[in-house]
Formats: sequence, C-alpha cells, structure tokens
Amino acid sequence: MKKNLYCLLHIFILISFSTVPLFAGGNKEAPASLALEVYCYDSFSSEWGPGPSIIESFTEQTGIRVNLHAPGDAVTVLQRLIFEKAEPWADVVIGLDNSLLDTALAEGILEPYASPGLRNVPDHLVFDGSHHLLPYDYGHYAINYDTLFMENPPDSLEDLTAAEYKDQLILVDPRTSTPGLGFLLWTVTVYADEWPAYWKRLRPSILTIADGWSQAYALYTSQEAPMVLSYGTSPVYHVEYEGSGRYAALEFTDGHIMQIEGMGIINGTENRSAAEALIDFMLEKEAQGILALSNIMLPVRKDVPLPPSFDSVLRPAQILALPSGLEDTGQLIDRWVEVFTH
Repeated sequence: MKKNLYCLLHIFILISFSTVPLFAGGNKEAPASLALEVYCYDSFSSEWGPGPSIIESFTEQTGIRVNLHAPGDAVTVLQRLIFEKAEPWADVVIGLDNSLLDTALAEGILEPYASPGLRNVPDHLVFDGSHHLLPYDYGHYAINYDTLFMENPPDSLEDLTAAEYKDQLILVDPRTSTPGLGFLLWTVTVYADEWPAYWKRLRPSILTIADGWSQAYALYTSQEAPMVLSYGTSPVYHVEYEGSGRYAALEFTDGHIMQIEGMGIINGTENRSAAEALIDFMLEKEAQGILALSNIMLPVRKDVPLPPSFDSVLRPAQILALPSGLEDTGQLIDRWVEVFTH
C-alpha cells in the first residue's frame, strides 16, 4: 500500500542521495562513483512513499548512492526486467510480489541471496525458498468501502455480483498492476475453472477498471464509487493521517489472498556487495518502520512497533493459497481479456 498514492500521486521519480562515505556498516569506504540502480514501482519512489526516506538513511550509513527508477506498477517493472535481461541495466529490484515469483524465476532475471536479515522474518512470509526474492512487507487483498455511502456492504465475492451493487466497484487492470492480478488470482482460487463465469456475473457491478492502484484509489476517495479493490491495511492511512474511520476493509467469507512484496538482486549486476547491503538494510528495523507508515503495509519483522492506527488492519481468519503453476500468468491474463471484453 502506498501512502503517496493515498495522496493521489502517480508519478515517475528519480532520486539520488550522497553523504557519509561508509560502506557495509563502516567496513570500508565506498568508491565515490558507486551508485546502485534500483527498479521499483511508482509509489515506492514518489515523494510520500517509503523510497526517499529509506534511501536517504541507507546512503548516510553506507555512502552508497541509490537511483530509484519507477517505470510503473510491479507488473510493468517485471516486464522491463524481462526485456532487458540479455543486457541488464539495474542492480536491484524492489516490489515484485509472490504472484510474480514463478515468472521471475522462469525468466532467470534474479540472483539468489540469503540475507542474514531473514533470521528476523517468520518462515511463512519467506515465499521463495531459493532466496531470489526476499520479503519486505505484506498485506491482504480486500474490497474497501466507504461507510458514509454504503450501509449494507457485501460479505463475499459472490455478493459483489448482486444487482444492488451495480456500478459500485472499482477494480484494477491485471495486465499492468499486481493488485489487479491479485484479484484475478483470488477469483481463480475461489471459483477454479468457473472463474470466467464469475467475471461475467461480476461485470455489471464494475464501474471501471483502472490502469493502476493509485488511479483506482483516487477515484474511490473522490466518491466515484463506494467500493474499490485495495488492501486490508488501507484504513490505516485514513486513521493515522486523517483521524478518520470512514473507510473500512471487508472480510469475505471466501477467504483472502496474501500479497507479500519482495526484493532481489538482478542477475548480472556488477555491484553485488552494494546490492546485498541495500537488501540487508531493507530488513533492518528502521527501514521496516518506514515501510509500515509510508507504504501502509505490514512489516515482515514482528519486532517493529506499530502505532494504534494499525488496529484497523484487516487480519482475515482464512488465508487462501495462490493457484499453482503461475509460470505464465500471461495466458491467464489473455483469457481474462477474452472473457471480459466479450
């Protein structure tokens, strides 16, 4: 979840910081020319996202400069990495989640790294046993609703198809966004081979499908529709920064899909040691705290103190496993396009 996107920002930002000449915890000086090139999704790098604060602190402690590059949402980032894999340009990627793991591994775009910081992460959040993608935060996909404009919200995926919810739901495109892909996988998990029929029933309830989560959430908070695909952590932003309990996340009887966001070292990097240092820093308590309050997600470390606003987080009783065989989500998405446009 992205604090900057709650503020209705959807931008590409390049950030570069340079300060104290310490490298790898002060073991040696970093070369003056050393800079990491990092791909991330747009909300991570923007003004109100976690990227600027995390990178500033990392640079102060290590002397390593970091340039953040955000070509779009995580799906777009993955597509860029695949396109460039013969001649990799960046060193680290931040934001590929568990739904993209199989594709990332099949494409061979990452190098394994078992960070010592993983010792502080519960096993169930380490979604890649080969350590090509390491977790840094997580949450659960959920339909959020505006309590001022909806008295009787749905309590299941099937309820969303009811006639009373016509044109009241904003979704996100699975071709360009991980939340969009996550919702598609949620329906596949619940309905199995019958998911295309479900989407046909759901279609009247959908007001629009936004290109990305930021656009969708902006439409929602602008009162274009009372429901939006988002996260169980989304209400935290409104409680923490607006003092408002107006927006809430719905727990569905079907269960919920967990999104675990990951980071990894890009195969072919010439700055391996510096890349490892950044991965390690992302798992330290300081960065984990920034992620919680700027990315509006749950930190993977359990020893990170959280403010009372996190009492509003949806922690669903039933967690659904992602469908198996996700090496080619492209085929699933192509089928979704066919179903949804006909």
